[in-house]
Amino acid sequence: MDFDWSDEQLAMRESMIKFATRELGNAKSGAEPFTREVWQRCADVGIQGLAIPEELGGQGASALTTIVALEALGYSCADNGLLFSLNAHMWAVQHPILEFGSPEQQRRYLPGLCSGALVGAHAMSEPGSGSDAFALTTAAVRDGDSFRITGTKTFTTNAPVADLLLVFATLDRGRGMLGLCAFLVERDTRGLEVGPAIRKMGLNSSPMSEVFLDDCRVPAAALLGRAGRGAAVFNAAMERERSLILACTIGTMERTLDESVAYARQREQFGRHIGSFQTVSNRLVDMKLRLETARLLLYRLGWLIDQGRPSVLDAALVKLHLGESLVASSLDAVRTLGGYGYTSEYGVEGTLRDAIGSLLYSGTSDIQRNLAARQMGL
Repeated sequence: MDFDWSDEQLAMRESMIKFATRELGNAKSGAEPFTREVWQRCADVGIQGLAIPEELGGQGASALTTIVALEALGYSCADNGLLFSLNAHMWAVQHPILEFGSPEQQRRYLPGLCSGALVGAHAMSEPGSGSDAFALTTAAVRDGDSFRITGTKTFTTNAPVADLLLVFATLDRGRGMLGLCAFLVERDTRGLEVGPAIRKMGLNSSPMSEVFLDDCRVPAAALLGRAGRGAAVFNAAMERERSLILACTIGTMERTLDESVAYARQREQFGRHIGSFQTVSNRLVDMKLRLETARLLLYRLGWLIDQGRPSVLDAALVKLHLGESLVASSLDAVRTLGGYGYTSEYGVEGTLRDAIGSLLYSGTSDIQRNLAARQMGL
């Protein structure tokens, strides 16, 4: 196995570090609300277009190259909410359009989603259907050459600022997932209303809200993929999202470890640097172990994606391990800094609050275990 990065990938990493340090280095997660100005800065250096082909406005980067860029971004930018919004946009909106969209849909939306002109949101979860995604009640009714959609979505990341929403609805609840459809709904569509931003524990610079559809009429051309194939669209979006949505957190974990080690080297108690106490040093070694195992799992998954190999099991394991490791290491960072870690001065308490969400979004840790067990034949 070759663990060396190519010159192109190293250049991508370096450029992303320089950009984030220069443009995003002073940002702390939740300190400032989402702004289109910052979103546009990210688009101007190609972040939103990383995995999209050049002919559709993107950079055409491989999965591994994309991972390298996102890891570097996570190391140099502490605004975890912004990073979460970027990833939700890329994997839960752009990717399904790329995989299932008609040439017309791809040309209509992907260049704008890459350039920063458009922000995307993925509207699947409902007040009564979260992990049981296919129990949704939002209904679509055929009406000549259009569809009318009625229902309520919740926990929709980017919805308050979105220009385009990928909305899932059912044509026939009695058919279960075989009745599901996916629709590309533009923000100014009559009957579409976005609720106020939902207050959260963390990731506060990533706006989230409910979405209400009241007899929302969309043309037949808004259907993404074929009627009744919405489950395939959703599953593909979730597999890619759970594969890569935590790529930035590898950088976050590395930055948090570096800051914890630096603190342990300079902080003195009982006449010694606290890093010389085995309790502290063991904790930092555990953080390093989680970082490196998570990194290897993620890199292997990126390689599988680039090779076109099946990755359902690996994606579930990556999402599970990265999410759990991020929370554990963030908590260890707070413990290492002690009372200072509990204050907002050093930022690790904010990282911990942001990390908790990784146990829930894109499928909870319990759901990832269920997916992995199913792939193992259990």
